[in-house]
Amino acid sequence: MTATRKPLGREGLMNVLLAPHVTEKTSLGLQERNQYAFRVRREATRTDVRRAVELMFEVKVEDVQVLNQPGKKRRFGARNGRTQDWKKAYVRLAEGQSIDYEAQGKR
Repeated sequence: MTATRKPLGREGLMNVLLAPHVTEKTSLGLQERNQYAFRVRREATRTDVRRAVELMFEVKVEDVQVLNQPGKKRRFGARNGRTQDWKKAYVRLAEGQSIDYEAQGKR
């Protein structure tokens, strides 16, 4: 049995998306599948990501895939360590929809 939590309010949804994740792979996804990638909070669910993108960018989301990205092993001087784990979300928009990051920053 899993515990359910209350849906996030408007303020909580504004904090779900941390940053767009832009790489060669995500650029290819944008061109071929109208798919955007975001770094999201680790406790965010698919539903949270969907609602956050629809709220912030005023677009229709068709599909959301989330994945946990494990941290990388690093050396810090003489000590071994790891960077923090993080979560990534791939968001596919409905046909004809797009996100303009520049216009979003001017609001």
